[in-house]
Amino acid sequence: MKLEEYNGTLPSLVSTTYSWTKTSSIIYLDQPVETGFSFSTQLVDTPSDSGEARRFHEFLQKWLGKHEEFIPNPLYVGGHSYTGKIVPALVQEISKGNYQRHKLTINLQGYLLSNPVTEFEMDCNSRIPFAHEMALISDELYESLKRICKGKYVNVDSGNTECLKLLEEYNKIYRHLLATYWANDESVRKGLQINKESIGRWVRCNLNIPYAHDIISSVPYHVDNSINGYRSLIFSGDHDLGVPYLGTQDWIKSLNYSVIDDWRPWMINHKLAGYTRTYANKMTFATIKGGGHTAEFKPEESSVMFQRWISGQPL
Repeated sequence: MKLEEYNGTLPSLVSTTYSWTKTSSIIYLDQPVETGFSFSTQLVDTPSDSGEARRFHEFLQKWLGKHEEFIPNPLYVGGHSYTGKIVPALVQEISKGNYQRHKLTINLQGYLLSNPVTEFEMDCNSRIPFAHEMALISDELYESLKRICKGKYVNVDSGNTECLKLLEEYNKIYRHLLATYWANDESVRKGLQINKESIGRWVRCNLNIPYAHDIISSVPYHVDNSINGYRSLIFSGDHDLGVPYLGTQDWIKSLNYSVIDDWRPWMINHKLAGYTRTYANKMTFATIKGGGHTAEFKPEESSVMFQRWISGQPL
């Protein structure tokens, strides 16, 4: 997307040299049904975290069954944001399926997650310390929040009215989402070859879909996947307030794996691109300097990071 001052029209798209498809073949899935432009002509069960992991696995089994030439290819599962709950469960599902005779053996090698939702309270409780670290809120507001809310900023006791009032002050945020205008334009839909039977209006982060959040924390899945030897890359834009890197670092540290490559800058052509640390469970954590919640904020850095990691090179 071309970086230009917004004038009320559709954003302009430009060709990029940083596409991840230059490194790997990628299958994009819109799930659950009604996410993105996906739809179903049949009744489907209420989707859930664990249910979607099983559906993803079912899709891979069927797709590889129809495209057997790809079965030997190494597979890495990737996800972003809320799929931080689902991807680790999917990796476990694929791993278990590889020991079942009636299923195709999938050449699973690892997984990667960007700005991943992992455990709601841990992720959300890190937002206020992050906002303070980034000078988005005053020292006085932060100290008051920390003292009165006692470091707990979600599921606050309704009786703690002073904390709730401070949180209301903190939550005065406005966001303008150009993606909504772009994805609902007829010429865009035609260019993307969206079926006319698809959903009416595209909604970013559609929270109105019935959904069961049955994985409270994906940390146990990360542990299991580590035991089974799968590589992982967890990365965060260091300017993301939605799922701050502080919370991500907290759950990674809770795994208690030793550090084999300690906190250091990673560079592109002698220019700082972010910071990284690698653990004994083959997990690499990286930040992207100046990056937001999604990778397109820093396309070069994201692309180079992915190329290096998937080829087994240190960042």
